[in-house]
Amino acid sequence: MAATALPPLPPQFKSIQHHLRTAQELDKREPVVAYYCRLYAMQTGMKIDSKTPECRKFLSKLMDQLEAMKKQFGDNEAITQEIVGSAHVENYALKMFLYADNEDRAGQFHKNMIKSFYTASLLIDVLTVFGELSEENAQHRKYARWKAAYIHNCLKNGETPQPGPIGMEGESFADAEREEAGSSSLHSGTTQPAASSTYEANNTPTSNYTGIHIPPGAHAPANTPAEVPHNTGVTSNTIQPAPQNIPLVDPSLYSAQSAGEVRLTPEDFARAQKYCKYAGSALQYEDVSTAVQNLQKALKLLITGRE
Repeated sequence: MAATALPPLPPQFKSIQHHLRTAQELDKREPVVAYYCRLYAMQTGMKIDSKTPECRKFLSKLMDQLEAMKKQFGDNEAITQEIVGSAHVENYALKMFLYADNEDRAGQFHKNMIKSFYTASLLIDVLTVFGELSEENAQHRKYARWKAAYIHNCLKNGETPQPGPIGMEGESFADAEREEAGSSSLHSGTTQPAASSTYEANNTPTSNYTGIHIPPGAHAPANTPAEVPHNTGVTSNTIQPAPQNIPLVDPSLYSAQSAGEVRLTPEDFARAQKYCKYAGSALQYEDVSTAVQNLQKALKLLITGRE
């Protein structure tokens, strides 16, 4: 990308600084995701303040970056078609989440895992560029951001975090969210001291948090750091991709025949196209299970007119 230097970030735009930093980190290995991170920052910044001179100058330079990326990747469907871009960003965010969740459930607590949780939450923010978040993604974002803050503060205080889904209270989560919003330590992956958190190991709620249902065994996305940093005090081997559980093909699809009276609506075609796009995006991350599931949904819809 033709780099256009941004002026200093105005204080009004503090809430989007981590999204812009994520864009910089992903410029080379995930330019599509980087593009939408900047687009999210642009849209959010416009809502915050587009009138004061420093904000207008910053937004103008950010728009130059977006235009340069659009020109460079103008032949990429994920840039030109929102449905493909949405699937691409969502798949990458979910892969980040699954990597961190698997590490957490295995009791492997380290900076890369914390950063992956937090980055996943930022990328789910970015999905609002395409419309309102699904309830599932909203829960993933809340859980990932809370987990990042909780594990970060446990390690900072020399305590052992509790692995896997655990209790979560609304007020405590809000406090942690406010704390991390003003600190770069979670995003940078460092273990620098942050503001004290309400999450202490001895008062963490013990009730199960049932809002998240993530199957174990998913592998990390391409280029996700998988080695434990030496200074975390945790020892671990490099994470190897786990075998994927490939869903069985619905046998009814082999014998299903399209009835002549079945009439597909434009909405049906759009949904089928969406499932195919999701499958294509999943294959970019070698996620065969998700690809098969979406292709089966598309095939069933086209043959029977029903989902």
